[in-house]
Amino acid sequence: MARVAIEKVIVVGLDGLEPRLVGEMLRRGELPHLARLSAEGGLGRVATTSPAQTPVAWSSFATGTNPGGHGIFDFIAREPRSYRPDLALNRYEQPSPFLPARVVNLRRGQPVWDLLSSAGIRSVILRCPCSYPPDPLRGRLLSGMGVPDLRGGFGTGTFYTTDPAEAARESEQVVPLDWPGPGSGPIESVVIGPRNPKDRSDATTPLTIDPRPDEGRVLLRTSGTPGELELRPGSWSPWVRLRFKLGLLQGARGIVRFLLRRLEPGRLELYASPVNFDPMAPPFPISHPDLYAADLADELGLYHTTGMVEDHSALVNGRIDEAAFLSQCDDSWREREGMLSRELHRLDAGLLYCLFDTPDRVQHLFWRFLEPDHPANLGLPPDPEFVGAIAETYRRADSAVGLALEAADDRTLVIAMSDHGFGSFRRGVNLNAWLREHGLLALRDGEGPGGGQEPDLRQVDWSRTKAYALGLTGLYLNRIGREGQGIVPPDEAEGLKEQIARGLSGLVDPRTGREAIRGVDSRERAYAGPFVEEAPDLVVRFGAGYRVSWSGSLGGVSAGIFEDNTRRWSGDHIVDPALVPGLLAMNRPFRDEGAAMVDLAPTILEALGQPAGPAMEGRSLLR
Repeated sequence: MARVAIEKVIVVGLDGLEPRLVGEMLRRGELPHLARLSAEGGLGRVATTSPAQTPVAWSSFATGTNPGGHGIFDFIAREPRSYRPDLALNRYEQPSPFLPARVVNLRRGQPVWDLLSSAGIRSVILRCPCSYPPDPLRGRLLSGMGVPDLRGGFGTGTFYTTDPAEAARESEQVVPLDWPGPGSGPIESVVIGPRNPKDRSDATTPLTIDPRPDEGRVLLRTSGTPGELELRPGSWSPWVRLRFKLGLLQGARGIVRFLLRRLEPGRLELYASPVNFDPMAPPFPISHPDLYAADLADELGLYHTTGMVEDHSALVNGRIDEAAFLSQCDDSWREREGMLSRELHRLDAGLLYCLFDTPDRVQHLFWRFLEPDHPANLGLPPDPEFVGAIAETYRRADSAVGLALEAADDRTLVIAMSDHGFGSFRRGVNLNAWLREHGLLALRDGEGPGGGQEPDLRQVDWSRTKAYALGLTGLYLNRIGREGQGIVPPDEAEGLKEQIARGLSGLVDPRTGREAIRGVDSRERAYAGPFVEEAPDLVVRFGAGYRVSWSGSLGGVSAGIFEDNTRRWSGDHIVDPALVPGLLAMNRPFRDEGAAMVDLAPTILEALGQPAGPAMEGRSLLR
């Protein structure tokens, strides 16, 4: 019997869904919509990218190429002349002081929606990573991971506190509050917005905090909309729209939410989320067409626009608790479900892609509840209230698949997939400490491991350093002519790479006896394509339960090579990609053996009657 022609393709991205956990829940009958997909077409695994990171993997999904073909190798890159860590997904440029700044997407390659547009086929792309600034296309696109907060970071929250000893932690600002206690009147403060591009000072807007502990509430007065709101402990406020003045005729608009963390006589703690771009008036385009972001807000209400929606840093820093984090996750789910439902009702042909990021974030923060002996539990039994948080997230993911199946007809290909799987993160490996121990990295005189004020490369003596680590899996040689103070000549580079790869491969953690590093690949072995020269010289494949240490990701040098991971961020996937394949399910039969992220773009194109792009490396998986 001839196969019915496909007119619509719906892709439901479920970031980080782990096939092993899905299999267990399917056997218990907890995921009916994925079970239906499995019965109608099939369910299997899909090989992720090297490294197994969200922006890397979804860029390979979009372009059908390995990272060497699209240029995204990590969240973190470095500027080789200065050794300065930098964000790897996009950059801001201002060619002339007389012209406005512009954003450049560092994901290259030709995405599948570009090829469909050339063929006259419409696409709707909701929150795909590395789509900021938005690609022009025939259809609609809302940018995803890569969109910063209004300060330019992945998520910079603000913690207001009456404790004078409180210092800023990772990715946050601390605002001290002078409040003697009840009866002392309102507190005048500010909401911190973007940096002024002229002098790098903080733009602010007024905030009045009126504590009323006897009533169990705080009143906030802002210069925005709403102008006044009431907060009670543990509940998020609605979005507040604010304008920050940057000059005589310049300003930036943002949206922010507040959470009252603690209210006691003489003690007040208030958290403000990162200031998101206002979708009604973003400082840089976040959608195509430009007004699409505003149209969504008009119809569905204000929503998170940052690429990293959930405030994971706030939970890691202890500024919000697990219940508040899950409440925010629920808001994120509802926002994305609303967007997907809106577009499903309008879809008559072409491609619809929608990514749900929340499974990834919940697993990062709640994996410790699956393992009573996880170092992040600090010897305490996991709170039973949160033991089922990951399973509930999977059930919510299954419901999103149900939305797609409900809207599908016999001419619709439904694909549900994750970009990588997941596992425990119990121990960190500081690669720079290993390099130092083996005489390949040196610190400046007087500097000890961890002695710098910042966990980065500023304490390194480059005149005596041959290699350094930066990012989540990358090692770089300190090359003459490439690095600002390089000492490794070209004729020594290959031998040095082989020496490091041999030394690190099979590295065993002496405390546990487990293999912490399974292997190290040269970039020439890991990648192919026009952007290979931008990749790290070496790519580390960590063993199960291990990952680069927290300080090591930004170039820090610790005293020891190994350390327990005691942070709430207790699950991860930055290991050997072979350990964390993603999930792939379709409502049509497909070849799951050997399936990889690069195969999805050719699959979508064939389903809609189009040939694969000339640079695509994958093959269609349809039978």
